[in-house]
Amino acid sequence: MRIDAYNQIAQLYSATNTNKVKSTTQTGSVKDQVTISRAGQDYQIAKQAVSEASDIREDKVADIKSRIEAGTYSVDPSDFADKLLQKFYEFG
Repeated sequence: MRIDAYNQIAQLYSATNTNKVKSTTQTGSVKDQVTISRAGQDYQIAKQAVSEASDIREDKVADIKSRIEAGTYSVDPSDFADKLLQKFYEFG
């Protein structure tokens, strides 16, 4: 039996040769930071502008309302039916 080889292996795995880990002394001096790109900022501005914009076009509503009150506004029934069917098939 070779005791020398065993001693060499035991020395490799010996607990006396452990390296101690150095501890860090920084305590919260560095903070996380987020930066939004220019494209992201532009997107946020555009999204806010769209959300604030009205879904109703007041100029068209006023025009149609005045034409209805004057009796000059007419809708062709076949055009109305065609548009109604187009909407039905888009969502159907």
